[in-house]
Amino acid sequence: MNHTADKAILAVSFGTSYETARKATIEKIENDIAAAFPDYRVYRAWTSKKILAVLKKRDNLYIPNVMEAMAQMKSDGITEVIVQPTHILDGIENNIMKEEALSFRDDFRSISFGTPLISSQEDADAVIGAVAEEFKNHRDDTALVLMGHGTSHKANSIYAQLDSMFKAHGHSNIFLGTVEGNPTIQDLVKEVCSYSPRKVVLAPFMIVAGDHAHNDMAGDEPDSWAYQFRQKNYEVQPVLKGLGEYPGIRSLFIDHVKQAIAGQA
Repeated sequence: MNHTADKAILAVSFGTSYETARKATIEKIENDIAAAFPDYRVYRAWTSKKILAVLKKRDNLYIPNVMEAMAQMKSDGITEVIVQPTHILDGIENNIMKEEALSFRDDFRSISFGTPLISSQEDADAVIGAVAEEFKNHRDDTALVLMGHGTSHKANSIYAQLDSMFKAHGHSNIFLGTVEGNPTIQDLVKEVCSYSPRKVVLAPFMIVAGDHAHNDMAGDEPDSWAYQFRQKNYEVQPVLKGLGEYPGIRSLFIDHVKQAIAGQA
């Protein structure tokens, strides 16, 4: 590694307790960042206290939170920090993460932030392109239903906007809803039924195919999305693949790091 010792990129993710999902998504994003920016040391922090506690107890695996990662970089002699979240939106998680990182502002020469996945119209277009590319072999009589997380934050409105944008970009068979916000699964079932596809494919609109994807989306419980669509007599195929596995999504994060570096200059 030919990096100068004083510059670092901190990749901040929500985290996951699924090892295979972690390797397929978060670690791939981090590896791509390391490959794209060889002059920087790449550090990791996760924001979910619950997931960090599970990993420590179950796997004896220690992953730092944002405060711990910032303290580590300080003790390693890092002076310039780029913080790149792998969050989808600039919502509650992202705001807390920024506050925590900035509590170290006196310890570094500079702390700059890359934006979350969808932070502009260009980002939204790129994400729609990456998803459409991933499922380009789907026939028109297959509905692709994407499960976003959703939030009580005002940023949640992006989900309904994206759902409309998929249609505006010519993807009338792609639907986007959320587990914890709007549009709801009830909204989606109505929309999909009026489209009347032959088959429904479910995929997470989250960086990682973790708990929500395995349980709320693909699970066998009556409130799972798969169950709801099967109740309407659709053939349902869950795809347990997080957005972090899509090359187009990872390259968008690289662009956001580049923009953050350019913004420092």
